[in-house]
Amino acid sequence: MKVLRLPAYCIPEKIASSHLQADRLEGFAKAGLDIEIHTPTPTRGVDADTRRTYKKIKHETMHDGHVHIYRFSMFGEGRNPLVRAFRYVLTNVIQYSKGCRAKDVDVIYASSTPPTQGVLCGWIKKHLSRKYKRPVPMVYNLQDVFPDSLVTTGLTTEGSILWKIGRKMEDATYRYADKIIVITEAMKRNILEKGVPEEKIVVVPNWIDTDAVTPVEKADNRLFEEFGIDREKFTVVYAGNFGAAQGAHVVLEAAKLLPEMQFVIFGGGAEFEAAKQQAKTLPNVIINGLLPQDRVPEVYSLGDVCLITCKKGVGNSGMPSKTWSIMACNTPIIAAFDTDSELAEILQTSNTGVCVEPEDPKALAEAISAQATATCRFTNAREYVCRYASKTASVGKYIDVIKSCL
Repeated sequence: MKVLRLPAYCIPEKIASSHLQADRLEGFAKAGLDIEIHTPTPTRGVDADTRRTYKKIKHETMHDGHVHIYRFSMFGEGRNPLVRAFRYVLTNVIQYSKGCRAKDVDVIYASSTPPTQGVLCGWIKKHLSRKYKRPVPMVYNLQDVFPDSLVTTGLTTEGSILWKIGRKMEDATYRYADKIIVITEAMKRNILEKGVPEEKIVVVPNWIDTDAVTPVEKADNRLFEEFGIDREKFTVVYAGNFGAAQGAHVVLEAAKLLPEMQFVIFGGGAEFEAAKQQAKTLPNVIINGLLPQDRVPEVYSLGDVCLITCKKGVGNSGMPSKTWSIMACNTPIIAAFDTDSELAEILQTSNTGVCVEPEDPKALAEAISAQATATCRFTNAREYVCRYASKTASVGKYIDVIKSCL
C-alpha cells in the first residue's frame, strides 16, 4: 500500500509535532506501508549549515526503502506572516503539481498545518481518482481547528473575511476527507457541531515514546551545571514558544511574585526576544533557547513542577503535545489553561497536576506555592501516560484508520 504525503515541514525540521511525525513514519514502514513525501527544503528550527546540506539532497530514503522523501527548493520561512503565507501558497502550488503526477497512490494522508493542506490534498484526491479510474481516499489529521484558532488567538474575528474564507476551506476539507483523525474529544465535538458525520471521525490522542522519554534524577541531570541552576531550590520549568496562542508571559509575571523560587525557561517563538529582555530584570529567572529533542527528558525532569500555558479561549483548540513528555518524566504539571479544556480534565482525573485560569499570574503563583509546600505531591504522571498515551497503541490506530479506507 502506498501513502502520499505533502507536508509543509518534514524531518529534520523542529516543530512541536516532530517526534509524532518520526514515530508515524517508523510505524507505517514497519506495518509494510510505502510512503512518498514531497516537501520543501527544511527551514524551521534548522541552522544554516543544515539548510545548505539539504539544498543538495533532492531525494532520500528511510526505513529500509519504505519512505521516500523528495525535496524541492524553497526560500526560508522567516517571521513575517505575509511572507510565510506566500511561502505556504507557493509550496502548495508545487506540491499540487507533484502530487498529481504521483503513481500508484492508494491513500493520501494530509495534516492540518498549514490549513490549506486539506484543500490541496482534496484536489489531488479528485485528480488521482479520475486519473486512476478508482477512488483514492484521503485521511486528514486534525491537530488544530482552523479558523477557530485564529479567532481565539486574536488574529481575526468571527464573521471577518479571513474567517469566512477559513470556514469554507474547513468545510471543503471535511467533505474531501474519508476519515478525520482528531486528537481530543473536544475537537470531535467541535467538528460534529459543524455537520461532520460521526462515522468519519476517529479520536487518537498524541503520544510520547515512553522508552525514549524517561525521568532523569536530579543528581544525574547535566542541565544544573550547564545553566548554573541550584539543585536545592524549588525549580519551575517552562519549555515552549512565546507567541499569540501560548500566553506564556504569565510565567514571567508569576516569577515576579515568587522571588524565592527559580524559574527556568527554554523558549522560542515570535515573542521570545521580548521575553528575554524582560527576564533580564528578574534575578530568579534563567532563560535560554529551546534544546534539541534528545534533551527533552532532562528538560522536563529538571523542574519540581512544569508549566503549560495558553491564551484565554485557546485551550479547546487542541492538546499541547508537551503534556505527555512532562508526564513521562513523572513531573507534576501546573497549567495556566482554559479550565473547561481536555487538558484540565486529564490533570484532574489522573491526579497529575492542577489547572488555573489562563493569563492570571496571581492564580498561577498561588498554585506553584501550594505545590511547593504540599506534603503529598502529584507523583503518578508516568503511570498514567504509559497506560493511555503510548506510542505503540496510538500509531497502531493511525495504521488501522489508513487501512480501513481501502
